[in-house]
Amino acid sequence: MEKKEHIAWRAAQFLKDGEFVNLGIGIPTLCANFVPEGVSVILHSENGIVGMGPRPDKEHEDNHIVDAGSNLSSILPGGFCCDLCTSFALMRGGHLDRSILGALQVDRHGSFASWKIPGKMTYGVGGAMDLAAGVRWLAVAMDHCTKDGSPKILDECTYPITAKNCLDYIITDLCVLRCEDDALVLEELAPGVALETVLSKTAAKIVVPDRFED
Repeated sequence: MEKKEHIAWRAAQFLKDGEFVNLGIGIPTLCANFVPEGVSVILHSENGIVGMGPRPDKEHEDNHIVDAGSNLSSILPGGFCCDLCTSFALMRGGHLDRSILGALQVDRHGSFASWKIPGKMTYGVGGAMDLAAGVRWLAVAMDHCTKDGSPKILDECTYPITAKNCLDYIITDLCVLRCEDDALVLEELAPGVALETVLSKTAAKIVVPDRFED
């Protein structure tokens, strides 16, 4: 399993039967491929899909069906497409149980930056801030570091913030962190990853439970 797929697989393990779940652009869209066996969820895509399915194989591709990141997607039986007003009403109205989003940076307060790198063109903040305000449970699924090896988990975000103090979990290729009272608590190490690796690649203090120190 490739790194991004592993992150998406781990994030998908949080999904519970019967939930209404939004998947954001980037790695989170891959979660549709890894919904646990026996778990039935309704997946929502910001661009107006309710009942989104996994990415299709070549035989079943339809260029008219794409997710929020413009990747070819599918719609499960009973699913439908809606206009953006309806889609955003679902996001803002408290109707979603969970959302899994991508991010450029996160910090120890559970804030995240996902829409703008200073000096680069942007199309706008999109729906992430609406989801942060309207969803009951919010996680970020992302690479632990940038392509040049710089930490993406910081004491304070340096990029323009999308939403403050709103994350429940951070899921990366190295670990799972729980956001709690301005602190990041280590929940799980990815297979084969050492505690020292996570600590050295994170620019924020991590609370490490005793079980990881053995």
